[in-house]
Amino acid sequence: MKVFIAGGTGFIGRRLSEFFLEKGYRVTVSGTRSTPWKSPSHGFQYIPADLTREGPWQSVLSDSTIVINLVGKSIFHRWSDSYKREILSSRILTTRNIVDAIQPKDQTTLISTSAIGYYGDRGDDLLNEEEHPGNDFLSEVALLWEEEAKKGEEKGVRVICPRFGVVFGETGGAVEKMVFPFKWFFGGPQGKGSQWLSWIHLDDLCLAMEFVIRNKSLRGPLNFCSPYPIQNKELSKLFGKILNRPSWIPTPGWVIRLAFGELGGTILSSQRCMPTRLLKEGYEFTYPDPEEAIRKSLRK
Repeated sequence: MKVFIAGGTGFIGRRLSEFFLEKGYRVTVSGTRSTPWKSPSHGFQYIPADLTREGPWQSVLSDSTIVINLVGKSIFHRWSDSYKREILSSRILTTRNIVDAIQPKDQTTLISTSAIGYYGDRGDDLLNEEEHPGNDFLSEVALLWEEEAKKGEEKGVRVICPRFGVVFGETGGAVEKMVFPFKWFFGGPQGKGSQWLSWIHLDDLCLAMEFVIRNKSLRGPLNFCSPYPIQNKELSKLFGKILNRPSWIPTPGWVIRLAFGELGGTILSSQRCMPTRLLKEGYEFTYPDPEEAIRKSLRK
C-alpha cells in the first residue's frame, strides 16, 4: 500500500515513516524543508511543499491509499491573536487541500490528526470519544479541524480522527521537555498537581495507526492514549524516581500563566481520557504503564 504522510518530518512523522517502511509500505513524506532528513530509498519519497497552498503535491497524494495528516503550527509558543490564527489556519487549509486532492474511491483512508485538547479542561471526568467538546481555544481548533476532515466522507473516503494524547518517545517530544527541570534539581508538580495527563508512547501510536488502517470498521474520532492516564503530581514523582532527583518543588499556576499567557491555562488543564474504541476493537497497548513508557523514552 502507498502511504502519504503530510507533515512527516517532525518527531511523530519521522518515526511513522520509518515504521511503515519497515512494514513494507511505500511511503511519501511531505514537509516544508527543502531536503529530506534521510536519503531517498526504495519505497521512500520526499516532497518539499507548503500544504496550505494547492500544488503538484496533490497529484502525488491522490495516488495514495492511506493519507496521514500531521500538519499544524505548534501550539507551544506564546499566543498572540495573529499566532492563534496561524494555529487554526495551518490545520484547516492543509486539511481542506488534502481532502480536495483525494480522488473519490472506496479504498482510501484519511487519518487526520486531532488532539485530546478537543475536550477542554474537564477535571476528573473520565472522557471517551462520545464526550462533548470543551469551550476553550484548542477545543474549537480540534472541533473545526475534525469537521474539515470529515468532508472527505462525501467522497466515500473512510475518515479517522485520532485524538492524540501527549506523546512520549526516545527522540524528542514531551519527555525531553518535561525532564529538563528534574535534571537541574528543581522538578515538581505544576499548579495544584491534580490535573490529569493523557499520554501515549510513540511505539503505540505507530502500532495503533496500523491497527486502525487494517480494521476497516473503524472510522471517526479515536482517543490515542494509554488506558492509564496519570495525575501531574504522580508524574513528577515518577520522574524523580527514575532520575534520582527531587520531585517536590512545585511551580505555582500563576507563574505558568504569567510565563505562557493563555497557553499557560492549557498547560494546566486536565484531560482524563480513555481509548474506549481502540480497546473495544481489541487493540493491546505495548506500553500502557507510564513508568515503563518514561523509562523507555529516556533510553538514548
